[in-house]
Amino acid sequence: MPVDEYFTTMHQRLEAAAAAGTTDEEKAALGWAAADSYAKQALATWNSDGVAIEDTVVDGPHGPIPVRLYRPEGPLNGAVLWCHGGGFRHGDLDMFEGHGVSVELARRAGVAVASVDYRLADGTVQYPVPIDDVHTAWDWWTAHAGTDGPIALGGASAGAALALSTALRTRDTGGRAADVLLLAYPFAHYPNPSLSPAMSVEMAALPFRFEPEGVEEMVRNYVGRISDVPPDALPGAARLDGLPPVRIVVSEYDDLRASADLLERQLREVGVPVESYLALGMTHGHMNHTSDIPEVANSLDFFAKGLKA
Repeated sequence: MPVDEYFTTMHQRLEAAAAAGTTDEEKAALGWAAADSYAKQALATWNSDGVAIEDTVVDGPHGPIPVRLYRPEGPLNGAVLWCHGGGFRHGDLDMFEGHGVSVELARRAGVAVASVDYRLADGTVQYPVPIDDVHTAWDWWTAHAGTDGPIALGGASAGAALALSTALRTRDTGGRAADVLLLAYPFAHYPNPSLSPAMSVEMAALPFRFEPEGVEEMVRNYVGRISDVPPDALPGAARLDGLPPVRIVVSEYDDLRASADLLERQLREVGVPVESYLALGMTHGHMNHTSDIPEVANSLDFFAKGLKA
């Protein structure tokens, strides 16, 4: 499928579906469903040559945790535990941001990848269950990755928050620390920091936005409230010293970009080594698209470089 056709059709479906909703929550849900459906159609043709893929299950404190493993041909350079995004209530192992990113990291960096299907905040599950799942999968993966190389912990959007929360928990309770954190457009703060006035003007023309009401509902659905939010739920509020080096991918046109930018400043302030990559022209969730898009490929390469360091 040509990349221009993919990208155009994806956004047409997202806009049409979101327009059918009446509330911000309905628009977000319909837009997500349309984008996810179309992405999975394209994902069916994803080339995973050279990467062995296996589904397994890890025993967790809240029940079985599905994990998908990716092992490239040849000697391993390291490993990654990866967490897809989806606002804590959407997403799965089959989305581009799960399967596609895992295949590409395995192939580009020569690392084994475990993609974790943590429990979603679906009305019966809330914080801290998703973090518990990721933490359990991390402990399991560090013992079973089969490499003496560096082991990274990462994720996208809400998954980046879960990865960061897991790294903080590991720092505080013990266990194998990650060698590097890979955070794609992290949603790390509530309230979400405001964009600069200049960026707000540039963002005004975008058809799909993270409105404050939608962010509020996302946090309420995940945590159960929007006051007294636990620091590790949206971990930009937590103590951040003592973390491993961090690499952050930022989408240029993203209402949550201010969270990624603030997180970078916070990490620098406490002496955590941090590098960031700005994906020009990209909106939030750009790694949930095909790597034929140059900035998606650049973002993957930025993460892969951190695994080779």
